Parts: sequence; C-alpha cells; structure tokens
Amino acid sequence: MDFKLSDEQLAIRAMTRDFVNNEIMPIARMYDEEETFPTPIFDKLREYGLFNLAIPEEYGGPGVDKISQALIVEEVARGCAGISTSMEANSLSSYPILVGGSEELKKEYLTRLTNDGEYAAFALTEPQGGSDVMGTKTIIERVGDEYVINGEKCFITNASYAHFFVVLAKMKGEKGPNSFIAIVVERDTEGLSVGPKEKKMGLKASNTASVMFDNVRVPVSNRIGEEGEGFKIFMKALSFARPMVGAQSVGLAQGAYEEAVKFAKERKQFGTTISNFQAIQFMLADMAMNIEAARLLVYKAVYLLQEGTPSITNASFAKCFASDTAMKVATDAVQIHGGYGFIREYPVEKYFRDAKIQQIYEGTNQIQRVVIAKEILKD
Repeated sequence: MDFKLSDEQLAIRAMTRDFVNNEIMPIARMYDEEETFPTPIFDKLREYGLFNLAIPEEYGGPGVDKISQALIVEEVARGCAGISTSMEANSLSSYPILVGGSEELKKEYLTRLTNDGEYAAFALTEPQGGSDVMGTKTIIERVGDEYVINGEKCFITNASYAHFFVVLAKMKGEKGPNSFIAIVVERDTEGLSVGPKEKKMGLKASNTASVMFDNVRVPVSNRIGEEGEGFKIFMKALSFARPMVGAQSVGLAQGAYEEAVKFAKERKQFGTTISNFQAIQFMLADMAMNIEAARLLVYKAVYLLQEGTPSITNASFAKCFASDTAMKVATDAVQIHGGYGFIREYPVEKYFRDAKIQQIYEGTNQIQRVVIAKEILKD
C-alpha cells in the first residue's frame, strides 16, 4: 500500500498552495464582506490550469487525475471555501455531460466552459427538499422535437452567472428512478428566469440563487443520455461531488487549524503562551488527528473513483466525516481564539461560518448516515 503522492501530484499541490497563499488568502475577507463574485480569481485559476478540473484535455480542460483534483480543491478551500465552491460548480456541472452526454454535447458545452470562459450550474435541489430526489417536482414533457420544462430549482450555485444549466426533471405522469431526464438548458431560453442572489451565512464569495422554468422549451438534442437515465446520471455526478466536498472540508479544516496553532503560540495568559496549557494542546492534537483521518478517507474515496470502482459507502464516509471534522475544527479554532474568534478581523470567524454548509449540501450528513446504514444492512 503506497500512501505517497506522485511527483506530478506534489508539484500540482505546491503550485496551488503558492497560488492560494499569494492570490486568494489576501483577498478572501474582502470577497466575504462585499459578497461579490470573484471573477478575477477564476480568470487566474483558468490561466494556471486550476479550473474546470473534471474536463479532459481533449475538450480544453486541464486533464488532471481525480486525486490531483482533490488536492487542488483542498488547497483552494484552505484559502476560501466560497471560491472553491463556485470553482467546483463548473466541474460538477460538466460531470453529467461527461458520463452521459453525446459527443456533440461534449464538444459544444464542455469547450464553452474551457475555451470561452463560461460558467455552468448544476440544477438539482428544489424548494420542497434537496435530499429527496425522487420527490422532484420539476416536470418535463416531450412535445415534438422539444421538451417543455416547468418547475423551480433553489440554492443553485453560480445561478446568476451561469451561461447554461444542467437540469434534472421528472417526466410528466411517470414515477420511479426511470422517470427522470437530465438536460442542458441555455440561460437565455424564453421562460427561464433567475431569482435574486441569496444572502447567506457563509460562502459569500459563491453565488447562490433560484432558477424558475415557465414553459421552457429545449431541443431534444440537449438531452443527456436517454429518457429515463437522468436519475442514474445525476447520482453518478454526486458520487464525484461528495468526495470533493470532503476535500473542500479538509482544506477548510486545515486553514482553521493553522490559524489556531498560530494564535496559540502567540497569545499569552498567566505569564505564558496558551500553547503551553494542556487543555489547548489536547484541542490542537484532536484537530490534527481528525483532519488527517478525514484526509485519508477523502483520498481513498477519490482513489476508488479514479480507478473506476466508485464506492457509495466510501464517498459518504468521506463527505460525512470530513464535513463534521470541518465544523468541529472551526468551532474549536474559534474557542481557542476566545473573544477574538468572534471578531470578523480574525479568519477563524469566516472558517466557522463557511463550515456549516459542508454538513448540508451534496446530501446532508444525516442522509449520508442513512446511505451508509443501508449499505451495511442490505442483503
């Protein structure tokens, strides 16, 4: 068993870390306070080959392996989880097209993301629930050579800036897992509208909004895969997304941990630095231990994905444990800072706000535990 990263992977991580230290960390608080979309950062990430990570070279992407993708996401999230969330939204949106789309769709839409600098959005969650995909209310009906879509999606990352949407909808009158269609919908299609930007607790550098479909007509040629394959295609995309959320959580936790260590070495109480107190030492030790455990779970899930043997259980292990770790580490980092941790000037305050959503999106951690339990108990 070899736990070593390849020379290429180490180089990618080092380059990304340098980029994050110099380009993201100095401006992370500004984007958080202004709640603006960090287009200049994304443009630079594209220049460095650190954007559209899931897209192969033949379609203009960086063509990096899955483990390298996780390394990049981890490092970017260490600097700003909001930036890494919107960065990964393009990768997630490309995944259904990669695994189920025709060659025409791949050439059309993937190259627009890579060569034309466009953004995409993954439209799955709905107002009545995100975890209950089978309860999807957005309806799609075939009329001649077109599909007509009606419904609403909410909490959609990059919605205000997306040039197209990758949408999951249910066929009218149908039920069950074979009742879904995955389809690409252009932003300027008549009847499609995007709601106002959501005001969020965290991830403020990432754009989030609702998308409404009112008799939106889309060519049949925009369908991803066959009729009835939409659910399967989107679940494959989530098997990719969940380990990447785990990687993001590890990066966020690492950033909060580093701030806590730095503060503990500098802050003095009772005539000595607080790093000399066993209570603080144990908190830091638990942080380091859990971050490393989370990192290994993420790397295993990503490795299995890369080998073509993705594991639902391992993906849920990674997402659930890593995001719980991020929340715990960020909370303890604030605690170590004392009152200063409650002040926005200190980065741990932002890490704390950004951490909570990691336990919620791409399947709540309660849903992850349901998935794990089902795998344990199935015949």
